[in-house]
Amino acid sequence: MKALVFHKIGDVSVDTVPDPIIEEPRDAIIKVTSTAICGSDLHIYDGFVPQMNDMVLGHEFMGIVEEVGPGVTNLKKGDRVVVPFPIACGHCFFCNNSWPTQCENSNDKYGPDGGLMSEKGAALFGYTDLYGGINGGQAEYVRVPYSDFGPRKVPEGLTDEQVLFLTDIFPTGWAAADWGRIRGGETVAIFGAGPVGIMAAKSAWLMGAGRVISIDIQPYRLEMAQRSANAETLLWESEDQVVEYIRSITEGRGADVCIDAVGMEADRNLLEKAKAVINLEKGTPKILEACLRAVRRAGVVSVVGVYGSPFDNFPIHRWFDKGVTLMGTQAPVQYYIDHLMQLVVDGKVKLEDIITHTLPLADAAHGYDIFKKKEDNCVKVVLKP
Repeated sequence: MKALVFHKIGDVSVDTVPDPIIEEPRDAIIKVTSTAICGSDLHIYDGFVPQMNDMVLGHEFMGIVEEVGPGVTNLKKGDRVVVPFPIACGHCFFCNNSWPTQCENSNDKYGPDGGLMSEKGAALFGYTDLYGGINGGQAEYVRVPYSDFGPRKVPEGLTDEQVLFLTDIFPTGWAAADWGRIRGGETVAIFGAGPVGIMAAKSAWLMGAGRVISIDIQPYRLEMAQRSANAETLLWESEDQVVEYIRSITEGRGADVCIDAVGMEADRNLLEKAKAVINLEKGTPKILEACLRAVRRAGVVSVVGVYGSPFDNFPIHRWFDKGVTLMGTQAPVQYYIDHLMQLVVDGKVKLEDIITHTLPLADAAHGYDIFKKKEDNCVKVVLKP
């Protein structure tokens, strides 16, 4: 089959690779009909999350069931499904407590410590050997472990584009808002107007937020946030400028909820890059630090941007002094997906309006290039095998 393969930092290509096969009784083979490029894929592409071996990337995918193992009774050949990006067994302590991203059984590198290069959480599709080494879905076919727990059947009448983002970015944006404890009327500041930030804005409105502000350094992404999620927009010029603005519209207090939808790959100047090299850090915590300043006392900072490194001089004093609740991890998609699917079915949310590029799988390397370089007003790339 054809698949998008990561070879080394900055080097991906569509190659011919072996077809996946059933390896365990609870496996399924899915013929991929749509898949997408995620900002998290760029963490591997850019070397922020290390991967030494060739790997098929991609954790946002859906398709048609081609084959199931003998342990799968809820799916059959021909079923059309969306597949959550975390791989989870469905019966361990964490799966039973609604935390599939912390599954104890899906990742052979699992452990309680959460170390830099060891003891990670659940396996993730196409997301390095540290997270299970399981090939992803930017391919013609993909093996789905624990397929009796993860995949969800797609209701009749819905297109791929309407439901594809239930795999990751909509549940991730929803989680960010949910962790923010939005109950009605809150001011929500979202740092990052990429796909996840826009989904967080849509989610905040659905939960009853009173005001939603999207912040980014790219005007075209802010335009998408305004058009797709009806968010107010603020162009980042400096941390002080953003923090002062948010305080100015909240009687000096700060936002009730700040969402970090950027993570460690925030834009950096030369001094910030030099500091990271000296301190052996990957990326920067500058957006998380800005959130801690912009949030009100006793507010919530919700983090769905990925961080994979410790950081020197982190302002833990500000978190403590302000009484801020800080929450973040990979989104527990299996916990949210059924409710979110129903929102799509009921027409309460539209997900496909952030798609800017639809390309054949053969052009996946080009998709990575324009997405990384923020060219051609690229917000979200969908690939068609």
